[in-house]
Amino acid sequence: MKYIDNNQSPGKRVLVTVIGPDRVGIIAGVTGILAENRINILDISQTIMQEFLVMVLIADMEKSKIDLLALKDALNDKGAELGIRIDAQHEDAFKFMHRL
Repeated sequence: MKYIDNNQSPGKRVLVTVIGPDRVGIIAGVTGILAENRINILDISQTIMQEFLVMVLIADMEKSKIDLLALKDALNDKGAELGIRIDAQHEDAFKFMHRL
């Protein structure tokens, strides 16, 4: 039996990926959009590879003020502003694409 933590709303989780040249304000820009829309960050990992920032985060949209499409648009706009690529996808879509 698989244990599901109801506090993490597995049906409402999204994966956000950020890739691009490192610069001041990237993490603040991405997390600011999430915070403004009541999207809770559950886990985050980031590293610098050469001069590039690579960040992946899992967020819970259970109490979000916007839907996934609006979130993708907002993150895309922020990515264009910062000169980086930001993608968001539902956790189920990610799992489906990466199944063995």
